[in-house]
Amino acid sequence: MTASTTLESADARDLPQRHPFAPGTRMWDETGLVTFSLTAGSAFLLQTMEPTISAVVDKHSTFRTDPMGRALRSLASVMMWVYGGEEGLAEAERLRGMHATLNTTTPDGIRHTALSSGPWAWVLHTGTFAFTENAKYFARRPLTDAEKETYYREAVQLLRNFSVPPKEIPENYAAFEKYFTEMVDNHLVATGTAHDYLRVIRSVAPPKQLPRALAPVWKTAVAPIGRMQYFVTVGTTPESARRKLGLEWSAADERKLRVLGRLIAYLLPLLPERLRYFPIAYEARKLERDRDRLRRIIARRPL
Repeated sequence: MTASTTLESADARDLPQRHPFAPGTRMWDETGLVTFSLTAGSAFLLQTMEPTISAVVDKHSTFRTDPMGRALRSLASVMMWVYGGEEGLAEAERLRGMHATLNTTTPDGIRHTALSSGPWAWVLHTGTFAFTENAKYFARRPLTDAEKETYYREAVQLLRNFSVPPKEIPENYAAFEKYFTEMVDNHLVATGTAHDYLRVIRSVAPPKQLPRALAPVWKTAVAPIGRMQYFVTVGTTPESARRKLGLEWSAADERKLRVLGRLIAYLLPLLPERLRYFPIAYEARKLERDRDRLRRIIARRPL
């Protein structure tokens, strides 16, 4: 039995309608933080271990030839999901339209379609896992069970914004954990796409626009960043997935990651908001505060 078929009974549940995210949600407060890029690596790695996603990414993605461009486009898209308002819903539709044609047949004769409900849901479910891992390592304290449940309700909203069928949505966070574990243990496989992704993030190629003469400078500058991204990606990936990929992770590595996480958790709140958040998130938050000030001034106007 696959993970998706265990969720069939979810069809009859009353799930939210599509609507944008707004201030007051955890997604609004935390998705746009620059630490998102650290644990997003494990989410993409887990996606490339799903057979259909791996096949489609292998055929259509530019992550090997244009890793920086691919990463920046993906990051901007995720920021739109949360901070774009109605345009965030339009971004979800744009992605669905784009992926509708991203299909391929592997040498074993299996046809893979990007919008198959299980793989389409898995892309977003890996984000839920990455968020809780981010809090485990890069927040001043891990999430409580109640906070995980609250965040999961927001994740369900995101799934609905992307038109994920109810059968692919676990009822609550506890059910999500069981679903996620089953997927990692029994459905994900080691793929060439996953190994290529690990290679790419460890040594990121320069942007296409960079003059060739500056390539050595780029390599020297980004090497430490690549090593850290690889280290964090491996460390925040579930042990079962690491074993499948043949990745080593020692107790000493775990201690180093936790020390790194505590350091970042302490330093991040000390930065100005403009540096804590990615540009789209920062501007959206600033705009919302301006709107709130205007509403308060209007409320105090003489009548």
